[in-house]
Amino acid sequence: MKEYTWNDWLPTTKKEVEARGWDYVDVILFSGDAYIDHPSFGAAVIGRVLESEGLRVAIVPQPNWRDDLRDFKKLGAPRLFFAISAGAMDSMINHYTANKRLRSDDAYTPDGRAGMRPDRATIVYSKILKELYPDIPVVIGGIEASLRRVTHYDYWEDCLHPSILMDSKADLLIYGMGENPLRDMVRQMKNGASVKSLRDIPQTAYLAPVANFEASVDDCELASHESCLHSKLAQAKNFRCIEEESNSIHAKRIVQQCSDQMVVINPPGPVMTTAELDASFDLPYTRLPHPKYKGKVIPAFEMIKFSVNLHRGCFGGCAFCTISAHQGKFIVSRSQESVLREVKEIIEQPDFKGYLSDLGGPSANMYQMHGKDLTICEKCKKPSCLHPVVCPNLKTDHRPLLAVYHAVDALPGIKKSFVGSGIRYDLMLHTTKDDALNKAASDYTSELIRNHVSGRLKVAPEHTSENVLKLMRKPSFKQFQEFKQKFELYNKVAGLKQQLIPYFISSHPGCQEADMAELAVETKELDFKLEQVQDFTPTPLTLASEIYYTGIHPYTLEKVYTARTKEEKLAQRQYFFWYLPENRRQIGMALRRIGRVDLEQKLYPAPNFRKNR
Repeated sequence: MKEYTWNDWLPTTKKEVEARGWDYVDVILFSGDAYIDHPSFGAAVIGRVLESEGLRVAIVPQPNWRDDLRDFKKLGAPRLFFAISAGAMDSMINHYTANKRLRSDDAYTPDGRAGMRPDRATIVYSKILKELYPDIPVVIGGIEASLRRVTHYDYWEDCLHPSILMDSKADLLIYGMGENPLRDMVRQMKNGASVKSLRDIPQTAYLAPVANFEASVDDCELASHESCLHSKLAQAKNFRCIEEESNSIHAKRIVQQCSDQMVVINPPGPVMTTAELDASFDLPYTRLPHPKYKGKVIPAFEMIKFSVNLHRGCFGGCAFCTISAHQGKFIVSRSQESVLREVKEIIEQPDFKGYLSDLGGPSANMYQMHGKDLTICEKCKKPSCLHPVVCPNLKTDHRPLLAVYHAVDALPGIKKSFVGSGIRYDLMLHTTKDDALNKAASDYTSELIRNHVSGRLKVAPEHTSENVLKLMRKPSFKQFQEFKQKFELYNKVAGLKQQLIPYFISSHPGCQEADMAELAVETKELDFKLEQVQDFTPTPLTLASEIYYTGIHPYTLEKVYTARTKEEKLAQRQYFFWYLPENRRQIGMALRRIGRVDLEQKLYPAPNFRKNR
């Protein structure tokens, strides 16, 4: 393994800057996460990209915002701009449960310590920097800023918030995966442009005074923030425009008035090429936490340090998921050569024992999948290529992924490579008129179950109700049952005793208490005692969150029931744990209240049924 010195990481203190012989810094990046120099962590990627453009870059991880602000002052002012990311997670999701209770730990902090970043970290950091250095531009990015680029519903305050540009006072927002717009920005600045003059870079957003702004006939003009405050219908209609344009190859610019400002969101840039993605992963990461954390454990790093990300993007379009809103629905995959280079680096790590924890991605089995005829994709605005049915133009070829698995497993030093990311079983079960593709799907299913499951395989049916699944943009529960049969068959033939671990969500828009009771019965009949479950948490820029807030489906404009109160949510969640003795009485009473004694009898048949009456 290569021996690293402190200078192999980007500097985090004045002493480290001086050790490099620098008398100035071009960009100072503030991050809500600990500094882990690894391609799975956004701050490291952005820092390395800026460095590759010839800039002097420093990172200030988890600055203290409560004291005299010395962390914000210690490096002074950068020559070009400040950059801000709240971290790899939205700070509010990082801090609070679905019941709005404060979490006791933070996986992105040394030793999992909580409280090392503020609520709404992007806004807090930006306001501090704007006050301390009013003449230095501030550029914000990362998932927190990305999902708040327009008027959005804030679950924690139960109201609409304007674009994060309004509250943060930042000069520019980069949304989505930021390497290409960042490179474009830096190259223009090298030619003399200022941040405030950069108005045409794809995948960026900025504020413009309404008085001086000229809209184009080609713009997608949303209802104003003020209109949305007074009309939930206006907010619902806005979301459809935002989602469709975000998933279009030839998207329109989106504009929205907020007070006396116009929020201007440039269209996404072209999908990254494989060469561009490879270049990002091939930057000189140490793949390790900064030496300042020596002796401390950072849980998020421990989870991913022996994993490899194969691609970006997800065309599932699940109603509750933020992946496509941030990464986009079009898949960009790494080359097999790039993957193998990273695996070889992992093999060289002294604590690596031969087991890769994950060869995956946002959805593990979408590697190199794309439209057969790009001209059809260019006309499409649908957020999902899988719902309500698998798009006939989608090439669902598992052969490139099988080739990667085989190439990785053939490397000396690899004993086993597992798939820890979630998989789409609807892709594996999908049949086409192409026998070669059907065989590849079957071969992939066999290969996955026999050789890449570390005892437990995670899948996400999310619900059993066809109505709820339709709102979720998920496949029928019948497909999960079909996959479960295949899983059990392959295990039996191979003499394996592996578990299938399904994920489910309660209180999703459209889900009634009776739907949860039926979920309990159906999963009981399949012999599951559920573990991986969650209560729906509305996050900005998802279809489900818009339905939760407005009560309206943005595409049909029909009203949709959603459990909103704490009592309604707990009433639904309890059905996940029907098998706990302490829940039997309460569930029995609830089922009789909603007139579903038939389900009570199925959950608690005689003699238990009679005992609970």
